[in-house]
Amino acid sequence: MAQIIDGKKISEEIKSEIKERTKLLLDSRGIVPGLAVLLVGDDAASSIYVNSKNKACDALGFKSIVERMPADAKENEVISLINKWNSDPEVHGILVQLPLPKHINETKVLLSINPTKDVDGFHPESVGRLVVGLPGFVSCTPAGIFELLKRSNIDISGKHAVVVGRSNIVGKPIANILYQKKKHANAVVTICHTGAKDLSYYTKQADIIIAAVGKPNVIKADDVKDGVIVIDVGINRVEDSSSPKGYKIVGDVDFDSVAPKASAITPVPGGVGPMTIAMLMHNTLLSAEGNLFDE
Repeated sequence: MAQIIDGKKISEEIKSEIKERTKLLLDSRGIVPGLAVLLVGDDAASSIYVNSKNKACDALGFKSIVERMPADAKENEVISLINKWNSDPEVHGILVQLPLPKHINETKVLLSINPTKDVDGFHPESVGRLVVGLPGFVSCTPAGIFELLKRSNIDISGKHAVVVGRSNIVGKPIANILYQKKKHANAVVTICHTGAKDLSYYTKQADIIIAAVGKPNVIKADDVKDGVIVIDVGINRVEDSSSPKGYKIVGDVDFDSVAPKASAITPVPGGVGPMTIAMLMHNTLLSAEGNLFDE
């Protein structure tokens, strides 16, 4: 049976480490990590995410600032608030909850964030630093995937990693993380997407599959080889009449059929999901410590 990579357990380990470092930072330098989050509009899912981040800050001893703007807020109002946070020494991380209302240019807003406070890792400077191998903020879900592999003692050097998905949030950054000529990385990486005429042709060759396509159970047992390592990023809601909620959450990988063939696999939920907020907290701590860009 496959090793189940427990993201909930690993995320708790990381948060415990962050809490210790946060106390040390306060005791030695009087600094409290500060995370400022902006939510524009009343999207229910976004509100849940923001509340989760706020709770994580409280649990770790961070200063948490949450600003909510109405859905009809003007773009210049959003950027004005970000500029205020850019110049606030008690704010170490700035996060704008996406998606934004359609009348606001997301790219323009993200570009307005000071790269030294870009704890979401979405600023082009952060992306550029990742690509060329310089220290900087790595977007939280890919950073979490890397920690799952590393802390599960999975050696990926020289292994063939197939990334299914090419989003700026997951697919592209995790590919860049995995092929870096660094410790715990150095994989041979293939990126697959909707342009692939036969997805299984690639996934069958994979030693490691990172599934981030956003479609339920798209990767099945016939699409993988024996001993594969599977990291399932997908969070998909599908109808389930047996559930009191009327639905269940599944990944991009058909867990029941793939797990018997895999050597290690993440569950959904409880795999990659818990890692995202843990890595956001980690990035905020790195910013507060202030030496991330010294190399």
